[in-house]
Amino acid sequence: MATKKNKLKQFLWITVLILLAVVAYFGSMIYKKIYSPNVMTSKQSPQFILIPTGSVFEDVVKILDREHLLINEKSFRWTAGQMKYAAKVKPGKYQLTPRMSNKDLISLLRSGKQTPVKVVFNNIRTKQELAEKVGEQIEAQPSSLLNLMNDPDYVNNIGFSTEDILSMFLPDTYEFYWNTSADQFIKKMKKEYDRFWNAERLAKARAIPLSRVQVSTLASIVQLETNKDDEKPVVAGVYINRIKKDWKLEADPTLVYALGDFTINRVLSIYKEIDSPYNTYMYKGLPPGPICLPTTASLNAVLNYSKHNFMYFCAKEDFSGYHSFASSYDKHLLNARRFQKALDRRGIRS
Repeated sequence: MATKKNKLKQFLWITVLILLAVVAYFGSMIYKKIYSPNVMTSKQSPQFILIPTGSVFEDVVKILDREHLLINEKSFRWTAGQMKYAAKVKPGKYQLTPRMSNKDLISLLRSGKQTPVKVVFNNIRTKQELAEKVGEQIEAQPSSLLNLMNDPDYVNNIGFSTEDILSMFLPDTYEFYWNTSADQFIKKMKKEYDRFWNAERLAKARAIPLSRVQVSTLASIVQLETNKDDEKPVVAGVYINRIKKDWKLEADPTLVYALGDFTINRVLSIYKEIDSPYNTYMYKGLPPGPICLPTTASLNAVLNYSKHNFMYFCAKEDFSGYHSFASSYDKHLLNARRFQKALDRRGIRS
């Protein structure tokens, strides 16, 4: 009888041990699925994943597969199911780290804690260029950005026209989330624009007097006339003198803009015959809007223009990028002839 009891006890102990071993085995498997490293990333540079707006779980898996980021897709799918990730897919740009586990990765993607992107734009001439440059850096498509900038109702609602909307965008580096929409991008730019136009700058504009858009338009001309920030207030002063005397601005960069050929190196007299509201040789006053995106330095140059008697200026013949200024037309002609001879010597015809 004792022997039977001992055998029963042995059987029970063996059964318990087997059950414990099975539990330990499956527990270990589950632990590995959840906590073992399952993401392959480069150690040389940060690795990011972009999840477009409207993505579902299967889209995320395809993205991870396409980028060869998962060591074991099945364990990722299983853990995602346990964490109910399919119901919480959030778009954006996420930075992955070496040896991330499934739990780490899914927790990050579920959280929506994106890595911001630095959006940079400068040296922009047209709305098309701006839309393409920004569209390269955030999810918003260039066509969506351009459509909004060309929508009269939309731009009028934020205080602009389709001709002067470019004046709202100040070249700089801005922080956005990658999945920013076209509307969100433009609205943030409007906030940055309003922040730039503080009480002090508004007072200076009124004293000239010019509106904010007119300051931007004149600043765009100044910027294309000279890339020397220390000379910009002097150039701005020339144009403001012409405005006050009711002269035509006669700004060469406006002819280039009217022609639409930004490769031109030498402005010819024939260009002055282009019938365009941007031709300041033909029409008085400022053009309808900026001919490029003026920098903060160019805007401040207009607001803090140099007060002088110069009415003319011409590029220096030494090609230093600086200009010779004159109060009389005769002196200006002498400066212009010197520069034209320098162009001829270099064989610059157009």
